[in-house]
Amino acid sequence: MNFTVAQKIISNHIVSGEFKKGSEIGIRIDQTLTQDSTGTMAYLQLENMGIDRVKTKKSIAYIDHNILQAGPENADDHLYIQTVAKKYGIYFSKPGNGICHQVHLERFGVPGQTLLGSDSHTPTCGGIGMLAIGAGGLDVAVAMAGGEYYIKTPDVVKVELIGKLNKGVSAKDIILEVLRRYTVKGGVNKIFEYCGEALKYLSVPQRATITNMGAELGATTSIFPSDEVTYKFLKAQGREEDYVEILADEEAIYDEFIVIDLDKLKPLAACPHSPDNVVDVCELKDIKVNQVAIGSCTNSSLVDMMKVAEILDNKTIAEHVSLVISPGSKQVLNMLAANGALAKMVSAGARILESACGPCIGMGQAPSTGGVSLRTFNRNFKGRSGTTSADIYIVSPEVAAVSAITGYLTSPEDIDNTEISMPDKFLINDNLIVPPAKEGEEIDIIKGPNIKDFPKTEPLKDILKGKILLKVDDNITTDHIMPSNAKLLPYRSNIPYLSEYCFKPCDSDFPSRAKEFKGGFILGGSNYGQGSSREHAALAPLYLGIKAVIAKSFARIHKQNLINNGILPLTFTNDKDYDDIDLMDEILIEDNFKNLDEGVFILKNLTKDNEYKVNLDITSRQKKMILAGGLLNLIKENNDIGGK
Repeated sequence: MNFTVAQKIISNHIVSGEFKKGSEIGIRIDQTLTQDSTGTMAYLQLENMGIDRVKTKKSIAYIDHNILQAGPENADDHLYIQTVAKKYGIYFSKPGNGICHQVHLERFGVPGQTLLGSDSHTPTCGGIGMLAIGAGGLDVAVAMAGGEYYIKTPDVVKVELIGKLNKGVSAKDIILEVLRRYTVKGGVNKIFEYCGEALKYLSVPQRATITNMGAELGATTSIFPSDEVTYKFLKAQGREEDYVEILADEEAIYDEFIVIDLDKLKPLAACPHSPDNVVDVCELKDIKVNQVAIGSCTNSSLVDMMKVAEILDNKTIAEHVSLVISPGSKQVLNMLAANGALAKMVSAGARILESACGPCIGMGQAPSTGGVSLRTFNRNFKGRSGTTSADIYIVSPEVAAVSAITGYLTSPEDIDNTEISMPDKFLINDNLIVPPAKEGEEIDIIKGPNIKDFPKTEPLKDILKGKILLKVDDNITTDHIMPSNAKLLPYRSNIPYLSEYCFKPCDSDFPSRAKEFKGGFILGGSNYGQGSSREHAALAPLYLGIKAVIAKSFARIHKQNLINNGILPLTFTNDKDYDDIDLMDEILIEDNFKNLDEGVFILKNLTKDNEYKVNLDITSRQKKMILAGGLLNLIKENNDIGGK
């Protein structure tokens, strides 16, 4: 049989299920990664699984999100993660070592292996030929414990890249073009696989920019072949022994096919407030810029930083612009300091932040009231920057750097900067990566007072009754559900505290209303739960008594997080029924949920005396989770890590 790159890796890792379109398969996970805003909950869940040591080939715990130390909470979480990692056989990347996706690409990613990460941008490592998938923390904990990860066999979209990028056009513009064509919900249950003559011109860091931001499509993952470009990168990292060639078969069959001519591509920008609101930069006239932020897991590689340094060389940023730059890893920052590029940035007026997620995850650098911020990040959801009234544009490093100088959103097509090549050898110093203990029994786990247990769940009741406690529109993100900012991030291991802020951007009364009525239902539009993989967006509603979310459609990761925690993800048979249901309508579902095979239930609106058909589109394995009240309950019932 002729396979694509993704299909080759999947076929080599199938543990259960039939490898055919639309069917559920369980795949073996070789590597995992966590970061500190999701890691604490993941490791609390891992501790509950009764294993002595992780079963993966390699697992790494990164500290890159909760970096501000305004109180003891973040430091306590980091100490907990470090001691758990030491005990359970997990490598620990200390604060300052860099952003998980950038570091993993540099030091740990292996072509042909599977990677599951508790961060939605884990597909970054698809740039090196890994099958890298973002998931909720509980799924990652299960993988570390030796369980498989389940997905529906996805469609594979062939993205053929032809031509060559022109001056001022970058890999960021390629993925923005894909988003312009497919939108933020066009990639659900799909893998985007890149090929074509242009691949020989795209380095691994450029490829990683594309696969990273493929998460905004809602895709299962994105992937490039492992070829001579991959080998060159691994050799420069001193890891050529990890290289294996993985190419699609010539007669491989794809489900969809698009072509992007790089010769015709222009610098692009995603306008407020969605990553798919993409236009040519040259169409955006007279937009005065207040802030420019360069970095994030999307655009913080050495090559990106060197391009920025060259543009800024012997220039000064506009007087009304604040420019902040976050190198993606200690390796990148070290090399910038050694080759003089860092001095060029500082001389131009840039403020250098530490190698971490920083402003992308809301850790500082909120724009001014009503300000315009250009960011080389991956998301520009309203309010995510920390300033609800700000307009956020997603752009390439080239657009960002040129605009910082001019003070206005400016196309970089006319810049006279030399082409930056990837170095033949990177500076390698892994002294901020702590290896696990050879024998973990003697390690004591240190748990600070802010770390609370995850919410307990109960088996599903036959009758569900309650009020519609919240009605929200299409494309609700996990940032809406469980805000992520510098004030709240320190409490990501404290669900009772976080629940007080659940859905605050949509309705500030939701938490108190949920408590008053002892739980109920949430009504959502299409693509409900897009964005981050944070399972806190399921755990906080769970804590507040939410038993079901009724929506037009769900984002992939969030739907699985709801199921993992025993919350029903129901969809309308007729989307128009959404319009008939209002806030505080009383809802009754009295079907016998023990017979879930039908998959269609009657939702009774007692307030309006109407009925609607809703679907429960889940697999037989997921049905067992729902009935048990979530995956952890099922694992305990069956004494089976996979929860089958």
